[in-house]
Amino acid sequence: MRFITAGESHGPELTAIIEGLPAGLPLSSEEINRELARRQGGYGRGGRMKIEKDQVRITSGIRHGKTLGSPVTLIVENKDWKNWTSVMSVEPVPEKQKKIRRVSKPRPGHADLVGGMKYQHDDLRNVLERSSARETTMRVAIGAVAKKLLAELDIQVTGHVAVLGGIEATIPENLTIREIQERSEQSAVRVLDPSVEEKMKELIDQTKKNGDTIGGVVEVLVGGVPAGLGSYVQWDRKLDAKIAQAVVSINAFKGAEFGIGFEMAQRPGSQVMDEIVWDESTGYTRTSNNLGGFEGGMTNGMPIIVRGVMKPIPTLYKPLQSVNIDTKEPYKASVERSDSTAVPAASVVCEAVVATEVAKAMLEKFDSDSFEQMKEAVKRYRLYTQNF
Repeated sequence: MRFITAGESHGPELTAIIEGLPAGLPLSSEEINRELARRQGGYGRGGRMKIEKDQVRITSGIRHGKTLGSPVTLIVENKDWKNWTSVMSVEPVPEKQKKIRRVSKPRPGHADLVGGMKYQHDDLRNVLERSSARETTMRVAIGAVAKKLLAELDIQVTGHVAVLGGIEATIPENLTIREIQERSEQSAVRVLDPSVEEKMKELIDQTKKNGDTIGGVVEVLVGGVPAGLGSYVQWDRKLDAKIAQAVVSINAFKGAEFGIGFEMAQRPGSQVMDEIVWDESTGYTRTSNNLGGFEGGMTNGMPIIVRGVMKPIPTLYKPLQSVNIDTKEPYKASVERSDSTAVPAASVVCEAVVATEVAKAMLEKFDSDSFEQMKEAVKRYRLYTQNF
């Protein structure tokens, strides 16, 4: 399975094309729209979310509620486009109109300046329109399709916020994937620890008053994954590496870790490795999951646990020092958006990109021209690994 996304933040619409889905997978617009609505929620979101209520339109690859095996095209309209028809016009406009909403003052922490240098743009809007996190709309739409495929194969994906603005949530032990999902959905900041929810909301409010932004850490879990996805035989076939790339590809994400992650550096090996056990009903499992479900770049049958760190949103109401590219004079960078944090929404995006990579790995490993064929192949393989 492969995909491509297209579209600008204030353009007419966003597009995704997915190729490689099996024929016969049940899929509806409503299932994708639910995920899009989750992305737009979360405490601390700004004014753009009040303008856009994202709804997908499927224009190819599905007939009578099931995939055809041909490319699936997803389109999400930008409601705000009506206010940008001249600024973002595809056709040439008079020179005077080109200067409307031109950006010549790059914002620190954004792609503005370097993107302008790379593509020789004298209007940095040409950069920020595509580098905007609005692109994650289609990553979530694609992830919704991936989640549907995985759910039909008894693989569950969920996520939550582990840290927000330095406030760390206590994560209860032994929660099931479903319980984590339910608790996360009930929280405005997507935390599993009710004791810190109000503190986080107060911090978000205070941060907004200060004209600042905050980042955090999100965690994604994938349960029901069969052992043996990915491969140790070549560096670029390791599934944990592919997931790490996907996580860091999310706008403003700067790192990823699996299991207990960087804490491994503080422990001896005897307190890190997950001991192996077997019984007739479950097959091979581990007594712990410090490695986050991976050994040798392959899934080991334990839940995948991956965390991503998101930096604070780089556009602040409290402007930062920048330079006007026309005059080279110092200037305070302009505000383009108003979220004080997007970490709760980013946990939804992180779920989507992880689900996409796991779905790709499943489709690579198992016969998948037909979804019924794939389900049978997965069933046989699970039985094989259980009795290996």
